[in-house]
Amino acid sequence: MKTHQISPAHLSIADVKTILSENYQLQLSDESVRRIKACRTYLDKQMEEQQEPIYGITTGFGSLCNISIGHTELSQLQRNLVMSHACGCGEEVPQEIVRIILLLKIQSLSYGYSGVQLATVERLVAMYNQGVLPVVYQQGSLGASGDLAPLAHLCLPLLGLGEVICKNIRTTAAEINRQFGWQPIELQSKEGLALLNGTQFMSAYAVYAVIKAEQLSAVADVVAALSLDAYDGRIEPFNHAVHAVRPHNGQIATAARICELLADSEIAAQKKMHVQDPYSFRCVPQVHGASKDAIAYVKQIVTTEINSATDNPTVIPDKGLIISAGNFHGQPLALAMDFLAIAVAELGSISGQRTYQLIAGKRGLPPFLVATPGLNSGFMIPQYTAASIVSQSKQLCTPASVDSIESSQGQEDHVSMGANAATKLYRILHNTQRVIAIELFNAAQALEFRRPLHSSPTIEQLVADYRKHVPFIDTDTVMYLHIDKSITFIDCLY
Repeated sequence: MKTHQISPAHLSIADVKTILSENYQLQLSDESVRRIKACRTYLDKQMEEQQEPIYGITTGFGSLCNISIGHTELSQLQRNLVMSHACGCGEEVPQEIVRIILLLKIQSLSYGYSGVQLATVERLVAMYNQGVLPVVYQQGSLGASGDLAPLAHLCLPLLGLGEVICKNIRTTAAEINRQFGWQPIELQSKEGLALLNGTQFMSAYAVYAVIKAEQLSAVADVVAALSLDAYDGRIEPFNHAVHAVRPHNGQIATAARICELLADSEIAAQKKMHVQDPYSFRCVPQVHGASKDAIAYVKQIVTTEINSATDNPTVIPDKGLIISAGNFHGQPLALAMDFLAIAVAELGSISGQRTYQLIAGKRGLPPFLVATPGLNSGFMIPQYTAASIVSQSKQLCTPASVDSIESSQGQEDHVSMGANAATKLYRILHNTQRVIAIELFNAAQALEFRRPLHSSPTIEQLVADYRKHVPFIDTDTVMYLHIDKSITFIDCLY
């Protein structure tokens, strides 16, 4: 069994991808254990010596920050916080995202700036390693003061409350505690805040989104290359000399990739009867490239976030500080995810336009890509479906980060709405995957009408692999099954 050491060392998105895909177990490093213990010891000492109230530790929360809490009630205060904040609604967060939330919460607490007990972090590690995934709901976070509601659901099982899914079986946290012989954690001062006052719900969605966006960007290039040859498009617009005079990194990389994918293509090399291609083909480097640059930018923001302590107050033992501030505010993530949503939706938008061009009866291709249109509708309606999905993604691209609603009696008067940015970004990612899959379905069909000419060896191998799952369509058939298989096929690429 492979093990990943949770430590203060840099955690990359590639690291997260490896931990998840290869089912690593987690283990706290010696340095993380030392930091967690040192921070807790410092906090306990300060509480004994300091007379002034400390927000959320010896006071109430939010607008109740001026109400002092007696020392004998501090544990109940933290327990009450977790219970009262578990107000999630709507659809459940996918388990693949919950795993990332759990991982990132452990990582954040391990830096030793949160004041939690070692036992609390160790229980979270045990839950991750045993595949105990709390049931978390998508709605409830304003994306400031942390992801309060979803993280409360994440942490209810520490108290023996709430529901979990383990080995695809839904059960109560109390039953899971019984199965594993776990006792409920008795939260100490500050711990409820440390658990809830973070950005891990948003961050987890953002990490997933960056990983998925990079995959979709790579797949979009491959499918665009296939469509270009299927459409008998020109290769000249991808010449490096064109892009060297407008040297955006993503644009240059995309043009080079398309040339690489179509190397030795008979179709690309043949003399063309047309001078120009539509923008959805000719401007692939500019459009796909801009999305690549956006993904790279967002990746930097998200990487910084997952290597940060984002709860409140921040406890800094080395400097003798306990400061109530605002690291829980999700604005950096909210803006980045709104940007990424637009970038990913644009990959779907231009893909949908290429699909439209392929079925339009141009460049020697039959209308709707069937030999006998009229009797057969062929690929008419898959394009409708793509258009519908593209339109929905456009609607979902309305930015969440420009909105704010006052809460907590005005104490929390500006919020990021980053959680809403996260959940709609998730939908856009999967919408774009569906649209690109429909383009692949059409482009592979169109390529057959170019025979006996062949595309490049790389593209021909792609189509051969695809044909093991989706056949050439001679006459009308039930199409949604082939679309489903196309979605699955591209999900396995890269």
